Amino acid sequence: MKVGDTIETTYTTSQVAKKVRVHPNTVRKYEDLGFISKPIRKENGYRVFTDLHLEQFKLARIAFQIEVLQNGLRKKAVSIVKLSALCEFDKAIGLTENYIFSIETEIENANEAVKMVKELLRGGNRKNSNTLKRKEVSDMLGITMDTLRNWEMNGLFKVKRRENGYRIYTDEDIRKLKIIRSLKCANYSLSAILRMMNALDKNAGVDINNVLNNPNPNEDIISVCDRLILSLGAAKQNAVAIKSMLFKMKSKYSNPPL
Repeated sequence: MKVGDTIETTYTTSQVAKKVRVHPNTVRKYEDLGFISKPIRKENGYRVFTDLHLEQFKLARIAFQIEVLQNGLRKKAVSIVKLSALCEFDKAIGLTENYIFSIETEIENANEAVKMVKELLRGGNRKNSNTLKRKEVSDMLGITMDTLRNWEMNGLFKVKRRENGYRIYTDEDIRKLKIIRSLKCANYSLSAILRMMNALDKNAGVDINNVLNNPNPNEDIISVCDRLILSLGAAKQNAVAIKSMLFKMKSKYSNPPL
């Protein structure tokens, strides 16, 4: 393909797939999803890709490498990729800067949650002077009764019952629930919180941050959220790389061929 006085390298679907190490169907899927620009087609219907498509594809792969779900981060990553596909580089760069700021905020939230847990634990073991019912606890902590049931069903804490079967929550239960609430607000996964609660039962002086963000390799299911701080840090690093790529793409493809 001729662009100005230069000849631009073009690629077939299979060639693109080989270069980015994916199945050809994935290339077509990225086109359908709007993750790369629409390629022109030959008279026989075959797609014609360029270096721009290769760079858009690489950008998308980096954007989706780390699965960050909290507070709309995933949607922002998708929007950045789609703006790149539309060659709206200034908008993509602006959104990437906002994306980096959002990630930094989530990292701060996660660290703040750990700090709050440490402060709650410093309260020590107090005598259980009060007992509350589930509705009273729900109102006190600002969480629904369904949330309390969910946390209990997932083994995050155990509740004593009266002879009539009604649950009663002690001061110690309230402290544990405050810990769980703080960590959930920071988007730590239930499995990460459970791992930490179990570790605290065995050793009150355990390194909370380490336990939360480093699952045991023997665990059956390890999600990205089980490594929240590490995954957010990796997502930020990738976002910085994406921003650099966008600036280069803007410089090179501000007026892409039609």
